[in-house]
Order: sequence, then C-alpha cells, then structure tokens
Amino acid sequence: MKRVGQREFYRWLKFNHEKDFPNLNERTRLFRLLNTYHYLVCDFLGQKTVFGVCDSYGIELIHPIREGRSDKQIGRKGKSNKRWIVVFSLAASLNQYGLVVSWDLSTANVHDSEFHDLVERQRESLQLVDYGFHAREGDPKNMKVCKRGERNERMLVETVFSMMSRYFKMKHISCRVWEYLEARIAYIVGAFNIMIQLFGLKPDKNGFIPLHFPQFGL
Repeated sequence: MKRVGQREFYRWLKFNHEKDFPNLNERTRLFRLLNTYHYLVCDFLGQKTVFGVCDSYGIELIHPIREGRSDKQIGRKGKSNKRWIVVFSLAASLNQYGLVVSWDLSTANVHDSEFHDLVERQRESLQLVDYGFHAREGDPKNMKVCKRGERNERMLVETVFSMMSRYFKMKHISCRVWEYLEARIAYIVGAFNIMIQLFGLKPDKNGFIPLHFPQFGL
C-alpha cells in the first residue's frame, strides 16, 4: 500500500480481511480502541542484553512556518539533521540484536540528557550513547559516552531509525494529540520488533546479524 492514511488502511482491511474480522468496528471506533489498548504492545519489546545502544531521533510534525498557529500544538521547534523543524524527539534503547527494548518521547527543544531515565531503566545493560546524552553532572552509571567514530556498534541504532523511516513513514507524522502520538509510536515499535524476528535473528558466516525485511517495502 503506497498510501498509509487511516481511510486507506481501513478500506484495505475491510476488503481483504472481512472474513477474518466479521465484527470489525467502524473506522473511527476502531482507531479509538487501538489508542486505548496500545499499552499491550509492551509485550513485544526486546529483552535486555549485555550492552545496548541509545539515541534520539527527530520526527517532524509540521513545517516551521506553521508554528504557533494552534494553541494545542504538541511539537516544539528544534534542530534535526542541521535544519529547523517543529518536531518531537523519540529516544530508543536497543539491545545488541537491534530490537527496541524501551523508548520515550519528548518535545524537540529539550536536551538529550532529559532521557537519562530511559538509560537508567536498563541498569543491567551498558548503554552506548553519543555526547548529546552527556550532562555536566548526574550521568547514569551504566552509560558509556562514545566519541565520534568510537564503538561501531552504535551504528546499529542508525540502521533501525532508517528502517523505521522507510517502512513506517516515521520521519513525518501528522498526529495532533499527544496520546495518539504515543499510540502510533508504540505500534511502530511493536511491528518493527515482530517483523525483524519473523525471519529469525540468524547470523551470517561472519557472525553478523543483518536487519532487513525488504519484502515489506514492495
């Protein structure tokens, strides 16, 4: 499906799987229910490993010229990839296999050190981060701040964010209510972990475990 809106998804679901869901709710009711029960996606989070990678990712909500037009705006202006956009920040902690173990959201005008709680949740795991997570004081004990080019394992999180952008259109999200935004991210994270594990986390001859599901991009 090239179009990814609610109406397109609902038409696809009803046309192709009506026999599987004979009591399918009306579209708006269905998406309200999905929002109510998004906490169940926590069952699909990855398990902690010896080390993990933590980083943040800016997701654009609206163009900067539209900032302030609504009193209910949930995004804040911030920089992402050296340009100004009205965004929120998604911080994710991955295990060594690339599965999302935990995540958190905040507006883009906060420093990455605000996500220290996310790092501290993984007390049994050494978390590799960049200097954006470093604070003058109060860094978590399980956090390893890496210089540019240090610990190539950190590139794992760039691969994961890139895949989420490509397959789930996560770089631009049009949610206008915070709770619906959290629900959408929760389902993206859950779907990503499921799709990665569908084909097994099988290492190649060099021991490297590739992350890919290209058939879902067709």
